[in-house]
Amino acid sequence: MNFGVLFEKVEDKDFPPGYFYAHIPSLGLTTHGLGLDGARQAAFDLTSAWLAEKKAQGEPLHVPSEILFSTLDIPADALQGA
Repeated sequence: MNFGVLFEKVEDKDFPPGYFYAHIPSLGLTTHGLGLDGARQAAFDLTSAWLAEKKAQGEPLHVPSEILFSTLDIPADALQGA
């Protein structure tokens, strides 16, 4: 199975520098790890465990569909009306 993973640098002051979030949107899962390699490994471990638990419970496994990614650029002046 092939799952899309979105990496996002952690900017939280409670985390040491160099950490990244790893989001697996099709499963609604998020984890984190040190550097991109650490975040990727954490995503692999979490996704593997999550899928194994679903399988053990007899639940159907979600097979992801097409993966698309985009960004939104929200100008600062757009926030003034909120």
